[in-house]
Amino acid sequence: MALTELRPHATLTVPGRPAGERRRASRGWRVAGYAALALAAAALLLPFYWMVVSSLKTNNDVFTIPIKWMPDPVVWRNYVDIWQRSDLTTWLGNTLLLSVVVTTLQVLTGSFAAYGFARVRFPGRNLLFLAYVGTIAVPWQSYMIPQFILMSKLHLSNTLWAIIAIQAFGAFGVFLMKQFYETIPEELSESARVDGLTEFGIYRRIMLPLSRPALASLALITFVTTWNDYLGPLIYLRSPELRTIQLGLNTFVSQYNAEHALIMTGSVLSVLPVAVIFLLGQRYFVEGIATTGLKG
Repeated sequence: MALTELRPHATLTVPGRPAGERRRASRGWRVAGYAALALAAAALLLPFYWMVVSSLKTNNDVFTIPIKWMPDPVVWRNYVDIWQRSDLTTWLGNTLLLSVVVTTLQVLTGSFAAYGFARVRFPGRNLLFLAYVGTIAVPWQSYMIPQFILMSKLHLSNTLWAIIAIQAFGAFGVFLMKQFYETIPEELSESARVDGLTEFGIYRRIMLPLSRPALASLALITFVTTWNDYLGPLIYLRSPELRTIQLGLNTFVSQYNAEHALIMTGSVLSVLPVAVIFLLGQRYFVEGIATTGLKG
């Protein structure tokens, strides 16, 4: 009786798609992904393109139907008229001053308070942090009237100090920085304490240098929020010389008419500083947002 000879080294081959076909399918999905991203980017950039194009039109051509995607004629004069017919220098100066001061204070107060919640142990720390962060869920409209009364009694109403006082502190900044601090190894702080470094020294010499991405993210978010703020200045800043760029652009809207071309021109000039700052700090911003909340 013959025995079947077994092949110990025989391998079982599973039929499948050739390697070349798999590469082509992968390339197809990659192209489709890039196409979808390109469409999404175009959809996001379309309003900005329309704003820039409208700033180069006459006032009657801004809202024509069908939409004119190219200005004809190109009215460069709008960028001269807006400086001559408005106090744009004062508006931009006030907005820049508020944005820089508020951003600086929020970065300082947020990072310092976050260090206390992340590294200093005291009774009720977690409960206090939860209560403080919970204020993010409280809408500003619910307490802006008592806040206005308080600012008026302190004689800060109709001054830039009112905006600075109400925006110098923020729970979001504390939350963002605390989450980032928790990604820094605790051993660094313990070694510094053994070497005799104070808590403030640890915060200034160790935590802040290692937290540049998170600090850049907080600074960028705060700067853009303050720059684009409309309701706060509308409530507290009533004098013409205190107007920000957002309030100033509203002066081009009258009861019976609106100068849309100049509004678009002012909007372009308003967006430019924010766009430049974002481009300069984009790498730190993405890194800070990506690493916040990751413990390691």
